[in-house]
Amino acid sequence: MNVVLRVATNLRSIIVKQSRPFVQKYQNIPAPIDRIAVENTFYKAIENSNITSHIPTIIGFDPDTHILVMEDLGDCDDMTFLYKQRNISNNQFNILIAIIHQIHNTKPPSNFPDNIKMRELNHQHIFILPFLSDNGFSLNDIQLGLQELSLPYKEDESLKEKITFIGERYLSQGNTLLHGDYYPGSWMLKDNQLFIIDPEFGFLGFKEFDLGVMAAHLIIATHNISYIEKIETSYPSKIDSELLQNIAGIEIMRRLIGLAQLPINRTLLEKAELLTMAKNLILS
Repeated sequence: MNVVLRVATNLRSIIVKQSRPFVQKYQNIPAPIDRIAVENTFYKAIENSNITSHIPTIIGFDPDTHILVMEDLGDCDDMTFLYKQRNISNNQFNILIAIIHQIHNTKPPSNFPDNIKMRELNHQHIFILPFLSDNGFSLNDIQLGLQELSLPYKEDESLKEKITFIGERYLSQGNTLLHGDYYPGSWMLKDNQLFIIDPEFGFLGFKEFDLGVMAAHLIIATHNISYIEKIETSYPSKIDSELLQNIAGIEIMRRLIGLAQLPINRTLLEKAELLTMAKNLILS
């Protein structure tokens, strides 16, 4: 979403990140410019936790120019390779659970931004646009037959009613610090060291949102719905099982029939199976 530069000097290499009032990759889509301040506040909130080895160190922040300067983690790969690999190691899974639990257990500062503009943007892409019969986005441009596959879900009023209800809860204020976009694109791997980046969607909400998004992407990658139960049993605190399933189902569905497509190679049959799983999770 942002302009990101790697600046190399004779002493070190740093990352310079600037937010602008639009999505850098799709500059016709407006986006809140103060999202970079949310990211900075998030990193500051967890800088004294026991997961500091899994986040970049912040070097400086200039609110006037919306620039955040941070440690360069080096040549990392984001973990979107999981979609092709179709599995995740138990060690990686356990680290991801430990990191997100620590984030959720962090007491946020009293001035943590509500980040409502970013949430409203995300709300549109998660809970609204994917389920409009005509949203101006042809899924057949992604994969022939996907548009037709999506229609029963876009026209299912009971399904959409449940999604609307969960979406309203997403927009409400909670008391748990969330990453807000906890999926493989925000997970970085370097020499078996795992890092978490891009918390610009962070806000105070309910923990099942982060966990449901995580579950959704592991299910998309592996086609194994048991990751719902695995997250429930591995996460050290009590989880609302129904809410976890609802979020996971919505995230699976919106990533298959929404605008925010993933770098996945799946047949229509595989996507149909995932959509059926997702519907059952949403209506559970």
